[in-house]
Amino acid sequence: MASLLCRAADIFVMSFQTPVQCLTFPGRSTITQAMIATSLMQMGLSNNGTFSTVPTTKRVVQSSFISEGRPLEKVDSVIYKPEEFNGLGVILENRYYGSSYPFNTSTTDNLAYLTAEQSIADNAYFAQHATFPGVSANLTAPGTPWILYGGSLAGAQTAYTMVAHGDVLYGGIGSSATVVGLHEYPEWYEPIQKFGPQDCISSINGIIAKIDSLVDSHNTEAIQELKGLFGLEDLEDIRDFAMTIAFPIGGPMNYPTSTWQELNWNPAYSADDFWNFCSNVTNIDASAEITAVDSVLAKYTGGQAWTNLGNYANYFKEIVLPGCTSGDVNSPLNGCFGTQNQSFYAIEDNSASRSYLYTTCTEQGAYQVAPKSGPALIMNVLQVDYTQQWCTWAFPRGRYNSIPSSPDLERLNIYGGYELSANRLALVDGGIDPWLGICVHSKYAPPRESTDLRPAYLIAGAGHHWDSYGILDVAAEPLFIQQTHLFEIKTVRKWLRAFKPSYAHSEL
Repeated sequence: MASLLCRAADIFVMSFQTPVQCLTFPGRSTITQAMIATSLMQMGLSNNGTFSTVPTTKRVVQSSFISEGRPLEKVDSVIYKPEEFNGLGVILENRYYGSSYPFNTSTTDNLAYLTAEQSIADNAYFAQHATFPGVSANLTAPGTPWILYGGSLAGAQTAYTMVAHGDVLYGGIGSSATVVGLHEYPEWYEPIQKFGPQDCISSINGIIAKIDSLVDSHNTEAIQELKGLFGLEDLEDIRDFAMTIAFPIGGPMNYPTSTWQELNWNPAYSADDFWNFCSNVTNIDASAEITAVDSVLAKYTGGQAWTNLGNYANYFKEIVLPGCTSGDVNSPLNGCFGTQNQSFYAIEDNSASRSYLYTTCTEQGAYQVAPKSGPALIMNVLQVDYTQQWCTWAFPRGRYNSIPSSPDLERLNIYGGYELSANRLALVDGGIDPWLGICVHSKYAPPRESTDLRPAYLIAGAGHHWDSYGILDVAAEPLFIQQTHLFEIKTVRKWLRAFKPSYAHSEL
């Protein structure tokens, strides 16, 4: 477990006091050149000190390499076969996740050291001080080339590390690196709107437009009738209702079923929930009892039927609603849907979800909200204030630390934002990733030319850090993933060929 060592120059250093988990390769006992390390992993690895499971909290942000039940021996294909470079693979857990909590509770004061600046300082400190069981050579940076890899938030930390500590770490690959801080992020839904099954998407757009109109009318009787169709007549806050019916698509910060973000090229790590949802919404063979629901609310919309509302509501009641095991839909506990219980957010136990919420509230932002105009997949009542309220409740002012009234975006954007770049930093994104809008290949970012020193790669048709999921036989991968992996392997090889074992990093 990582533990508190000291505080110096406002950097709260984490000391690694248990043997480091390394990847080993039969017949490759000599480490001669490269150390391949990960800036892992924002979601943590596990609470029992192994590398077999991760917490179930989802988001934008989910574990780059390790997924539920994934064995350690499969990880080497994801960190670019370090054995090809006579390298040593290391998985480094992020502070305030897994087993790496410096305090027994996550109060506002105790979370003060959970920042991007602090976390990337851990990467540099570890690389400069690490020793490994059975390895007598001095493998510390910068005398040994360390290559970082991270996906999603860990990808952003890889990028920040190379900007701030490129004199220590030799190179890095940030996959779907969510490097930009911003307040509202309706763009999360754009790839679903554009690339999802269009009959399903059009149906959801039409239903949401009618719901928004109904809510704007302040017709409480109609709104209550709408809630009842989903089995949510007792769910009091309309925003909780909006988030809950959006779960199959991706509700703000919460999605108990797998969504577009959880799709993956590798069936072992993908989930069909989103496709099943859309297939049910557009089911043309639904029973008359289900399709009759399409007309129940027509009296509030000038006689217009709500196409596929019955299918949508039926899917929700069969798949999502049973997850609320207590039946108390207003409760935030037992898989239920209420968020308006302030005491729930005051629970200060260490957890990945609390750590992630703190980062969202203080630095990242990117609150999933409805778009200002045009077709929408979620209700218009879902805006910044909904998520910001959770921040206020969860992290009241402490004795030494308080959170800003809204995320302090400059803490992240100081590293470059959409223009972030550094020598020997490769930035790889997916073209249908819901988090693409806060990555460097966003439509808001300037055009980016790929060079050997500053590589960039946009994987057409790929989702959230899909290159993090590999198989041992790269040649057997789908071409669009295979070519990405080969690009990354060649990139690392070029960097290592240019490395000179001195304390001045060479340039290509």
